[in-house]
Amino acid sequence: MTRSARRPLVALALLSSLTVAACGGATPGGNAGTGAQGPAAASDTSAWVLTGGGWPVIEKTFDTWNDAHPEQKIAVEAFANDAYKEKIRTSVGSGQAPTLIMNWTGGALADYVENGQVADITAETAALVKRVTPSVAENGVVDGKTYAVPLNDVQPVVLYTNEDVFASVGVEVPKTFDDLLAVVPKFREAGIAPISIAGQSVWPELMWLQYLTDRIGGPEVFQAILDGKPDAWSDPAVVDALTKIQQLVQAGAFVDGFASVTADAGSDFALVHTGKAAMILQGSWGYATFKTDAPEFAGTSLGFAEFPAVQGGAGDPANIVGNPANFWSVSASAGDASKKAALDYLNDSVYSDDQVAAMLAAGSVPPITGLEEQIAATEDADYLGFAYDLVDKAPHFQLSWDQALPSQQATELLTNLSKVFLEELTPEQFATAMNGTLG
Repeated sequence: MTRSARRPLVALALLSSLTVAACGGATPGGNAGTGAQGPAAASDTSAWVLTGGGWPVIEKTFDTWNDAHPEQKIAVEAFANDAYKEKIRTSVGSGQAPTLIMNWTGGALADYVENGQVADITAETAALVKRVTPSVAENGVVDGKTYAVPLNDVQPVVLYTNEDVFASVGVEVPKTFDDLLAVVPKFREAGIAPISIAGQSVWPELMWLQYLTDRIGGPEVFQAILDGKPDAWSDPAVVDALTKIQQLVQAGAFVDGFASVTADAGSDFALVHTGKAAMILQGSWGYATFKTDAPEFAGTSLGFAEFPAVQGGAGDPANIVGNPANFWSVSASAGDASKKAALDYLNDSVYSDDQVAAMLAAGSVPPITGLEEQIAATEDADYLGFAYDLVDKAPHFQLSWDQALPSQQATELLTNLSKVFLEELTPEQFATAMNGTLG
């Protein structure tokens, strides 16, 4: 669920638009293998960023850094999301990566570490990491060492509701899975779809599987899958989660024709703010989408809640899923001067006072502890406070499975999950198919 690129935080576009600094001539990695000493020139230290979403805010931090540190300039080049994924994979593999490597942690970071392609930055970033919410920071840790630090906002998955619709039907926002099943027929009788979901895009369906699996079995279930343990997808928690998804499908919980609804067009959100659907499970970027697409609704009738608990489940109901953040790693191929410039930038600029203020003004939440008073003073204090507490108090923050798994497994996961939603696969058939991707 790489949502920061697929469905941008639209509110960030309200910030003054920064011209994309497509600074050509950057030397990937910088001084590769030379161990060169002394100040880095403009072309020695580099970073690749993405276009759109909140990335103009990130780029602005490089402009500020370069103005203040002319002997440690960092050349910045911007790429569209899909182009970046392809280019960074090739560049890292050939030892020609930029000095600062943006990643989503998970399987990609584990591969970088295993292949010695990123530097251990535990000591150099200790002060920065200490300020970060632990459940977010731990995503950049492999075998007890820090190889990546977060760089932008947290993106937990939230249950958004249309409060007017709930009031008109006379039901409460579900706190348990049983509550959720119980309200489905009541919304149906009122001619309202209980849940909006963009089934054609498939990735929103993954949010349901992730939350239900965690609520039923806890984070250890998916960790076994990540570790490639034989038959890990056959864990009873996974099978139960898939069974519950098909219970929802058979009860008519999801909007009619959900398999043809796409997320990129925002039609899944439109079903909620127009009153045609009661709720939607989506990432934190959804708040900005509602504010942009339907500001009056966002200001008066938009509700937000945690994912329901599963009675008798082993998972902590305070656990969350989503994207903890995007992260920076430092290329192991970079020379000493370039590494120092990159690390100095991380410690000086990431979550600086100016960056934190810009993120809050845009309606996004930095994963930094101690922001309660600043959040309370914002225009969006209710939502930002909710999202901030959600992350701050989460015992575990599970990275989106399609980012955490190697790309081939992730593709198989989304394909088979779509078939479960369409009732073309049973939970057991799904587990068997996915077990074949392990190892």
